[in-house]
Amino acid sequence: MRINTSSVLLVALGLATGLAGCNSAMQAYKKGVRHYDAGEYNLAIPQFEKARKGNIDAAKLNYYEAEAYRLSNRFAEAAPLYQKAIEAGTQEPNARFNYAYALKSQGNYAGALEQLQQFVAKAPKTTGKATLEKAKREVETLRAMDILARKKTQINLKNMGNLNSPGAEFAPIVRGDELIFTASRKDKVYKNNGQQMLGLYKTKLNQKLDETGNAPERFSANIFKEDVNEGTPAFSKDGKTMILARGNNGKRKGGLDVDLFISRLGEGNSWSEPQRLPISDSTAWDGSPAFSADGKTLYFASNRAGGQGGIDLYRTSIDASGRFSRPVNMGRDINTPGDEMFPYVSADAKLYFASDGHPGLGKLDVFVATRSGGVTRVENMGQPINSPADDFGLVFTEPDKGFLASNREGGKGDDDIYFFEEGTTTEAPPTIAQNAPKTVRYFLAGTVSANEQPVAPLDSARVRIIDDATGQPIAEVVTGQPGTFGKYPLQEGKDYTILAERKGYLTRREPFTMQGKSIPEVFLTKPQTDTTFNVAILLDKATLNRTFVLENIYYDLDKYNIRPDAAEELDKLVTILKDNPTLKIELSSHTDVRAPDAYNMRLSQNRAKAAVDYIVSKGIDPSRMVAKGYGETVLVVKNAKTEEEHQRNRRTEFKILSL
Repeated sequence: MRINTSSVLLVALGLATGLAGCNSAMQAYKKGVRHYDAGEYNLAIPQFEKARKGNIDAAKLNYYEAEAYRLSNRFAEAAPLYQKAIEAGTQEPNARFNYAYALKSQGNYAGALEQLQQFVAKAPKTTGKATLEKAKREVETLRAMDILARKKTQINLKNMGNLNSPGAEFAPIVRGDELIFTASRKDKVYKNNGQQMLGLYKTKLNQKLDETGNAPERFSANIFKEDVNEGTPAFSKDGKTMILARGNNGKRKGGLDVDLFISRLGEGNSWSEPQRLPISDSTAWDGSPAFSADGKTLYFASNRAGGQGGIDLYRTSIDASGRFSRPVNMGRDINTPGDEMFPYVSADAKLYFASDGHPGLGKLDVFVATRSGGVTRVENMGQPINSPADDFGLVFTEPDKGFLASNREGGKGDDDIYFFEEGTTTEAPPTIAQNAPKTVRYFLAGTVSANEQPVAPLDSARVRIIDDATGQPIAEVVTGQPGTFGKYPLQEGKDYTILAERKGYLTRREPFTMQGKSIPEVFLTKPQTDTTFNVAILLDKATLNRTFVLENIYYDLDKYNIRPDAAEELDKLVTILKDNPTLKIELSSHTDVRAPDAYNMRLSQNRAKAAVDYIVSKGIDPSRMVAKGYGETVLVVKNAKTEEEHQRNRRTEFKILSL
């Protein structure tokens, strides 16, 4: 049999080329994943494109690339890739959630609604509470989009053509006859989104404020570092103090290294080198500061722990010596499971901000919040201030004039700055039903059950609903055979406490707030709407030697001091001890196995004692507690290998010693 050697060589060469192509595609894919994991999304995208030449899992490849575009705020490019990932059978739980927001940013509201409905219907149990709540709220928003779209204002919106570029310009603020703004114009490129790094710039304004000169310049030589992003300045009432955000040098994934800095105007009209503000959280993103009209309060945005879900608005007071108080979350009426950013307080004390969690037309919409009679109302600013794109950073220069930023269609680049002149609000011709006043009545009801499997309803449990403002109960009831109670009327904006007690069980105190629970007016279709909130209260059986794990009591490595996040959890135990005055407990601390036995025993004893000392400082009699360190002698997960398993072993518990 004759063998055609040339044919064999061609086949071998073809196989080698094919294998080389597959290897090259896989290498590109792996390189893209490395860039992605480092937060270098703009470097990851071309590698994922190269990987398309090989036999790479389409579901994973398309999802990775879609996420890289989304996380660098390029939703238009992300949308078709999410669709491909879903069609390829991706198992990523948030694929439809993120796809929906990409579709919404393009004005495809019907498509976004369909994706979110499927996400909510099929969300796994591991889905985060904030994510699921945000999705449910957004479903209601998309269903009412035709109503939202009716609100329009008579506003002339003008792109600041001499100022804007193909890059990003945003966070406008007027100081004297100059417009100060943030722009991507530095020489160094940010690996997250491929744009030049952000810096502060200034330009002269004309008398009408609607045009600028052609040559913006650096705001200050002292506030211009090439290797970091700087921007979103806020100026004090006298114009001599500036707060700005600085960070994102690309060395940490996700942009967590953004802090607030302060600079002061000195001699020679020169700004001082910025100093980091102590109110910043080094583990979080802190940005978009704004002063109140009187200069005594600073507002800012942060994704620090303890918020409502995404980025929240906070406020801090400034005393006469210039010191800042501990930041306070603005609450659920303002903050949502989504993002709230770019606060601005007008001369008439109204709070304007951008959000993707309140009912809006696009990803970020501009809202205005007013407070009256203890109730906060949040209102969408309507079109043309808002669009399907990102609209944010609104500031007023006069009662009917101002600036905002947007990446809407028709601009010159990424984010552009727009000048607006405000008119009066108009809406589509209202129907008789729309003219009628709409009210909502809110009620509270619930069940009391034993915290065991299966859950068993408890009758004869005493329930009190207490108004936190007055300390007085608005209702007292004993549960009947099904273990139910209610319903009782609630007031908007108020905080309540539900206290449930029954013989043989630990008394339980559950906070309930009406903040953030008011139904937006846009969703009201009837003259009167009744809404009942149902609360399920679980009581733990008071059994001798029963052990309870305290969640989220964490310590820094090799330390035993009580961190602020641990203090919040220990405060819950303080409440249990106050509500159950005859209870005596052992408070124990446990470690993992990654240190010598004697060291772990000593460390755990110190941690248990520190926890007891903290509880004593809150007014609990020390004779009611015993501190006990067990080191690594009582493991929940033996032979732990993953960090999650080690964390389960590093726990704090309390055990009932006496009733």
